Amino acid sequence: MRLFFALWPDEPAAAKLAELSRELATLSGGRPVAAAKIHLTLAFLGDVEDSALEPARRAVEGSRHPPFEVALDQVGSFKGARVAWAGCAEPSRGLVDLQSELDSRLRRAGFALDERPYTPHVTLARKVTRAIGRTPTEPIRWQARSFALVRSELGRGSYATLEEWALG
Repeated sequence: MRLFFALWPDEPAAAKLAELSRELATLSGGRPVAAAKIHLTLAFLGDVEDSALEPARRAVEGSRHPPFEVALDQVGSFKGARVAWAGCAEPSRGLVDLQSELDSRLRRAGFALDERPYTPHVTLARKVTRAIGRTPTEPIRWQARSFALVRSELGRGSYATLEEWALG
């Protein structure tokens, strides 16, 4: 199974992101991401055995962070991944602190995570054929009040929230 930790936008932000997803898909020649799938990944565990589920849950238990604002204020694309995204020019201290702590806890629990620096973004279009340069955009904001452990259903293209932890 594929697991990741993520933030889900609130309904108003999700609606704006879905609209932006359609716009970016048109600009990039890509395919928009379904509104229900739009999320901001905090830590991607990848393909793991079912037995990894409990260690992943235990690793983040007790994490305490206050709610914080997410502000996505730029768009662009990743050529290699062929995706268009919305991201943060300057991520909030709350987002940086939460992601950093989850990364540390999960590594101590034995999970192999991406070694690249964390770049907070929301994937909005896939299979893009035309690059989109990094460009400022009208900020889309929401108050992050929880984070979730999510399973990606390969082949079915769906996500299932397995557990959610409140911030605060």
